[in-house]
Parts: sequence; structure tokens; C-alpha cells
Amino acid sequence: MPHVTVKHFPATLTPERAAALSNALTSAVTDAFGCPDTVVSIALQPVPAEAWDEQVYQPEIASNDSLLKQPRY
Repeated sequence: MPHVTVKHFPATLTPERAAALSNALTSAVTDAFGCPDTVVSIALQPVPAEAWDEQVYQPEIASNDSLLKQPRY
């Protein structure tokens, strides 16, 4: 607890960029939830652009009242 999944268009992250992203997300999560970093897990899930609407936008964004941030696209 907690687990964060980042869904994104396919992109190659260098090990340094992946580590920076992991560190930033871990810091934000531990600050928000007051938990140790040892209990945070993070996954990256690439989603092809042509599948974004069906796999991500419609089921997870379109009618989700619990989003902390709405996209503007």
C-alpha cells in the first residue's frame, strides 16, 4: 500500500529518467499518505495511442468523479 500505475503512450525512458520518475512519485506518495517509501510500488503501463480511448479514457477517465486532475484533451 499504496500502488501507483502510470498509463502512458509508449515511450522509452532511460534508467536515469525512470529512476527520477520513481523517486518523484515515491516522494509525493509518501508525503501525501505519511507512509514509508518501502511500502510504495510503482508500475509503468504503456498503452498504444490507438487504444487509449478504449483502454484508458472511457473506462478510467470519462465518468470518473474521483480524479484528482482532469485532462484537457
